[in-house]
Amino acid sequence: MFTGLVEAVGNVVSIENKGGESRMVFASASLGLSDAQLGDSIAINGVCLTVVSKTDQQFAADVSAETLACTTLGALKAGSRVNLERALLPTTRLGGHMVSGHVDGVAHVASIKPQGESIIITFEVPPQLSKYIASKGSICVDGVSLTTNVVSDSGFEVNIIPHTQQQTIIGEYRQGSKVNIEVDVVARYLERLLQGGSANQVPASNISREFLASQGFGE
Repeated sequence: MFTGLVEAVGNVVSIENKGGESRMVFASASLGLSDAQLGDSIAINGVCLTVVSKTDQQFAADVSAETLACTTLGALKAGSRVNLERALLPTTRLGGHMVSGHVDGVAHVASIKPQGESIIITFEVPPQLSKYIASKGSICVDGVSLTTNVVSDSGFEVNIIPHTQQQTIIGEYRQGSKVNIEVDVVARYLERLLQGGSANQVPASNISREFLASQGFGE
């Protein structure tokens, strides 16, 4: 699990194609990898990946064909800049919101407008995701926890303050930029509960007074 608070911006060192999958090496001098262990989770642009090798300033992760196809990681190249966040600890302050690192879809930047020192970005999302996004709700964009200002049938709008522009790759977005989107996990579970169905029903019991009596209980 993650918080959506980006710890560092790193860059792609190399990408090795491995039969439809990839091994990617990422570097960051400020992420703090000295205590990272093999098998740890690190979010790259909001995608949870597993550390398979590391040094003090670099780590490698294997990326499956499914992840390459369903996120923006397949478009990364050597030198690409990425948002990085290590998995949270029980002692971590939860300053953003609960983020799983499981991307729901890819959106794109529809427009960018200045507002004072901030910028207003409008994203267009796949139709199947719009129902999960609520005004003033939480959304994760490339691993960054944001609050939606305006929601429409086709997307949502967020305000990006100067700090977020400087400390993440969001400041590099242009119209048409593709981004990873993870909706609020609460919305997913709420939908499942509202759908009902056999998965949410308590199985009917076959135990009756007569059955208990036949088994020697209650005599």
